[in-house]
Amino acid sequence: MLVDRPQIELRLSGVASDMRAVKVGAEQSLRVGVIGVGVMGYNHARVFAGLPGVELVGVADPDPRQRDLVKHVLACPIVDRFEALIDLGVNAVTIAAPTHLHHEIALKCISQGIHVLVEKPIASSVEEGRDIIAAARHAGATLMVGHVERFNPAVRAIKQAIENEDILSIAITRVGPFPPRMSNVGVVIDLAVHDIDLIRWFTDSEIVEVQPQLSSAVAEREDIALLQFRTASGVLAHINTNWLTPFKARTVHVATRGKYVMGDLLTRQVTECFGFQPDGSYSMRHLSVGHDEPLRAELTAFVSAVRHGKTPAVTGEEGVESLGIAIRCLEGRVPAGRTQRKSPRVVAG
Repeated sequence: MLVDRPQIELRLSGVASDMRAVKVGAEQSLRVGVIGVGVMGYNHARVFAGLPGVELVGVADPDPRQRDLVKHVLACPIVDRFEALIDLGVNAVTIAAPTHLHHEIALKCISQGIHVLVEKPIASSVEEGRDIIAAARHAGATLMVGHVERFNPAVRAIKQAIENEDILSIAITRVGPFPPRMSNVGVVIDLAVHDIDLIRWFTDSEIVEVQPQLSSAVAEREDIALLQFRTASGVLAHINTNWLTPFKARTVHVATRGKYVMGDLLTRQVTECFGFQPDGSYSMRHLSVGHDEPLRAELTAFVSAVRHGKTPAVTGEEGVESLGIAIRCLEGRVPAGRTQRKSPRVVAG
């Protein structure tokens, strides 16, 4: 059944409407929708469909192939425009559309009193991200940014292991093959923004120095990035990311004054080295790591924030800060052109 909603002027410069977001009590079913059902959006819809106390009202995507896939697998209403999804009467939505559309869609949803989870990055620019934050604050709407890696059980085990430690350095590797779908962003926005967020979260400190090295070997945008950072607390951090490695690797190494923690985010194995002795010996142990699906944990946290009106696990402000650091890595740094590599010499003999 369609729900009548007042027609409210939307100003894309950042001012929201007078409609206030409605708190949904524990006894009520939370009506959710997903805007954009590519790989990530499809998984949001799949998880929402299985969460208790949540009703997947529908999904929106202009691509008929994606709509057909969701229709056959999840059997929920499918529409081609996000405005039609709003008309179905959703309380909350995930926005998993292309990044350049986040600003328009988020402001429109918030203007209708809808709570929003925006997939990372929050927007195409810091200014657009701040518009979204201001609109959500004005409407009293929950705004959460989808940095799903925070909900990886291995990441959480690392975070717990370094709690109250004097962190010295962080090294993160996030590499893999070239993505099958071409994107309008390079590895910094697509991949490294995950780890920029983790560095800020692990250290509880802002990044104050950025030293990026970028290159374009295959893609038009950067497909190799070596990024170095210093936080306000003095931690040195390094991110190695590319689309040139034939296999996926996701690792985090954290050195503190008292221990060294190594985590594999794919196998979810976390190891802690401690008890360093003058002769170079030390102790080692494997830490307990949970088995929760990261996306399910993320969406459960979003639903809880909506129901209880509490601060979401990843705020809009945090999303904007991480985006701002990623953009700083790109500003004024033109990726090196594709290098013509010499063929190996053939020696007769």
